Amino acid sequence: MVAIVSEWWLRLLIGLVGSGLMGYAAYRARSLSQSGMMSAIVMGTSFILFGEPIWFTLLIVFFISSSFWSKWRKSSKAKQNAEQLYEKGSQRDAGQVWANGGVGLLLCVVYAATELQGLLLAYVGVMAAVTADTWATEIGALSKRQPRSVITLKPVQPGTSGGVTALGLAASTAGGLLIGITAYIMDSSLLHAIWIGALTGLLGSIADSWLGAKWQAMYRCVVCGKETERTSHCKQRTTSIRGAAWLNNDRVNMLSSIIAGLIAFILSILIMT
Repeated sequence: MVAIVSEWWLRLLIGLVGSGLMGYAAYRARSLSQSGMMSAIVMGTSFILFGEPIWFTLLIVFFISSSFWSKWRKSSKAKQNAEQLYEKGSQRDAGQVWANGGVGLLLCVVYAATELQGLLLAYVGVMAAVTADTWATEIGALSKRQPRSVITLKPVQPGTSGGVTALGLAASTAGGLLIGITAYIMDSSLLHAIWIGALTGLLGSIADSWLGAKWQAMYRCVVCGKETERTSHCKQRTTSIRGAAWLNNDRVNMLSSIIAGLIAFILSILIMT
């Protein structure tokens, strides 16, 4: 167990202090809610306790880059209109924190116990997917072209779950590529992480859109008639129109990251054989 060194208490202390400072700063910047801050502290500390620097670094790159795009041009009309239809805003709560980082933390703990190299590339795939999803959502909302359903390819209203744009897909690839490049910088033996990050970022984003369009719970506002992820809109209870009630956006994000992680893990096996 290379990752779990004898100075576990020092890792724990560094994790608590470092994650605490960053979590509080994110809370003050309104990037995290109070529950999100507490979850981020627990998660960040766990990554430092069980993992080598690459694990925590990829998590930080995801969070900082995603928070930047969430805040960038937040006042634009396109982003405001789209956010009104999303289940949650740009201030991440505990559910979003665990949906984006929980699978990665599980991989980190298993890797600490087994040192199975494929798990590290699987983690690259997971983080590429969650990064790509946020980049696609935030940057894609600025597209001047109407999004199209990932299933029917017919035009859909901006903010509709399952809607994609060329700008959003390009942003997905770029987000995944950033994760891949960061992994390579942290560990020069992970050259394949660059293209695997870009590929799984794109595929994870498409999987997220497909799951969102096919099975995510969606509702219709009884006042304005818009389709939304929210159970209330225009201060009124919305009506269910499709999807499984239990499958909200957080769970869609987690499922798509698992798919991307599996793809990356399979690619790692093919590379090493």
